Amino acid sequence: MTITADTINFATRGNGDMKDITGLVQESLERAGLKDGIVVVFATGSTAAVTTIEYEPGLESDFARLMERLAPAGASYEHDKRWGDGNGFSHVRASLVGPSLTVPFSGGRLRLGTWQQIVCVDFDNRSRTRTVALQFMGE
Repeated sequence: MTITADTINFATRGNGDMKDITGLVQESLERAGLKDGIVVVFATGSTAAVTTIEYEPGLESDFARLMERLAPAGASYEHDKRWGDGNGFSHVRASLVGPSLTVPFSGGRLRLGTWQQIVCVDFDNRSRTRTVALQFMGE
């Protein structure tokens, strides 16, 4: 078994900005030269998360509305009282979705469903440059 790592970096607008990173993960897999195994996709930073979704405007909007219901931006957060940065909701949202995802691959291709993409969501209250760590394990 071979284990290899990579990172991908991209700019986000914050405030729930969702980026389809499927192509970037697939390109990294191709560079790794592995055919069968798994990749762990990990969002570094405590205000971003990764998941899969059918990446289309309707679901992107539905997802944003769900996050606002679960962890409203205007609510009072102890984090904000302590640090004064106004992004307590961002941390809560990111922890709900989670920082990592494991995706199998075979034949050198990610094993995703037809309408399933890997996305990174930046929940912070400002624009950022995001880093996603990738760790491939396979043959």
